[in-house]
Amino acid sequence: MKYTLDWLTNPEVFAVNRIAAHSDHRIYANHLEADADNSSLIQNLNGTWKFAWAKNPSEWQQKFYEENNSTDNFDNIKVPGHMELQGYGKPQYVNTIYPWEGQEHLRPPFISEKDNPVGSYVRYFDLNDALKNKRVFISFQGVETAMYVWLNGGFIGYSEDSFTPSEFELTPYIREKGNKLAVAVFKRSSASWLEDQDFWRFSGIFRDVFLYAAPSAHVRDMKVISDYDGTNGIFSATLDIVGKCSVKSILTDENGTVIAESNEKESVNWTIENSKPWSAEIPNLYTFTVILTDEDGNEIEISRTKVGFRRFELKNGIMCLNGKRIIFKGINRHEFDAKTGRAITKEDMLFDIRFMKKNNINAVRTCHYPNNSLWYQLCDAYGIYLIDETNLETHGTWQKLGATDPSWNVPGSLPEWKEAVLDRAKSMYERDKNHASVLIWSCGNESYCGEDIAAMSEYFRSVDPTRLVHYEGVTRVPNHQYDSITDMESRMYAKPQEVEEYLKQNNGRPYISCEYMHAMGNSLGGLSLYTDLEDKYEAYQGGFIWDYIDQAIETKNDDGKTVLAYGGDFEDRPSDYGFCTNGVIYADRTYSPKVQEMKALYSNIRMSI
Repeated sequence: MKYTLDWLTNPEVFAVNRIAAHSDHRIYANHLEADADNSSLIQNLNGTWKFAWAKNPSEWQQKFYEENNSTDNFDNIKVPGHMELQGYGKPQYVNTIYPWEGQEHLRPPFISEKDNPVGSYVRYFDLNDALKNKRVFISFQGVETAMYVWLNGGFIGYSEDSFTPSEFELTPYIREKGNKLAVAVFKRSSASWLEDQDFWRFSGIFRDVFLYAAPSAHVRDMKVISDYDGTNGIFSATLDIVGKCSVKSILTDENGTVIAESNEKESVNWTIENSKPWSAEIPNLYTFTVILTDEDGNEIEISRTKVGFRRFELKNGIMCLNGKRIIFKGINRHEFDAKTGRAITKEDMLFDIRFMKKNNINAVRTCHYPNNSLWYQLCDAYGIYLIDETNLETHGTWQKLGATDPSWNVPGSLPEWKEAVLDRAKSMYERDKNHASVLIWSCGNESYCGEDIAAMSEYFRSVDPTRLVHYEGVTRVPNHQYDSITDMESRMYAKPQEVEEYLKQNNGRPYISCEYMHAMGNSLGGLSLYTDLEDKYEAYQGGFIWDYIDQAIETKNDDGKTVLAYGGDFEDRPSDYGFCTNGVIYADRTYSPKVQEMKALYSNIRMSI
């Protein structure tokens, strides 16, 4: 297939040759690897890559991917990482408008021809022994914003959506030694119109890149439902297995004791008597393992994932977990580090989740995109409830200085954007569907409303009746036209008296504040006016503070002193200046004084004198 740059401005082209999204279960060659959580079937490609940067496509070396084209004159760049934080281009912070506003007059789906940086990445590698003579795939866990991929001069594929995995099969082009992997990353594409989040505009390969091999038999996907009836766990799994093999599935408890097993190849159904339920307070987890063997009984592949038994549902208009009313003591969390931007580490994530457990936060809204896959594993293990949010925000197409022009609202009800946003919903759902911590699917953030978002909501309900669906944008549409999209009333920054007004009406559906208590500067006062509603109205079920961490970038000033820089400090225009610093902790992960009040009012135990 011949690639074309025309895909960059076509909203109906968002994936070429990309394989279908699937669960994030782990695969291993045998039991020893599985028990050590060290898979020989995965080859990590993180590290130093060769790199060249161009200001726009007209200056881009288009043939860099060809095998006979040398990279001797290329620089080195770290993967994962952002181009802008490694000296290529400048970071830009904007909130409610698009980065090009005031510089170029653009309408969706068109993008700038003169300001669209391109990063040319090259990685040379030999194939590890364990991957030889097998089907080989490559997984890019996060790339902003659009990417073209080549291997050994052959075109592999194209993908958009910065925050879910893009995977391609490499088998026809790969060889045992001397592979040249080439990736062109374009900062802007039609997808940029869908990614107008309140954050720094970065680009590049900012999450892990790895190869994985599919043996002669392989679990491509698994869908696990681990329900709880108040006493017993109701377990079911649907397995997508390719290749000839025998199958054995087992469920083990926290001690490694086998409590259920099956030899069914396509589906597994168990009732686990007296199972331990999962919750934020006691996050009990079990391990589901699928063992594939050949006719001689030799292990071909081991697949493994953690599961938690819980039931999340609406009961008489109240959100309940395991039969009990739930209160979200929540926070919105951008993935961010002062030094590396959104290329965060395991250590960053462990700090974040331990901070939350120490300070009475029990829930996170993944604002406004799916997070690193490891984050969901940690939330399962430590006990954090998640609103998992689709990578969708189009603030600047409908809310520009308070004015709305429906003719170019994206996605709205425009048919050319429908499949792109549905793809984002599907990619998030398929990756995250087995995580106990995910209670609610969110259709996105501040993207107004229309038939396209309604289709996303319908999709989530069609594939997953075990979770609820969230979208706050319906509250902005006159005459409650799209109220059916969301299972809960969800508003931003409503005053306590406005919230109480809604609750007094007893509309039959629960209320959450998906954003409230905007934590910019010396703020967060008055939180008690909201938490007081928890005991007064059953339908009030908490909220999510905006937000967790300041988005400030560590840099050096003219005097050589290390400082935290905000919007506008990089000659970035337009900019929303200090509006990126809304966290309850600072960008370097030190506590702000705001933490004290939050911790006290989010406590499950209240004391008064």
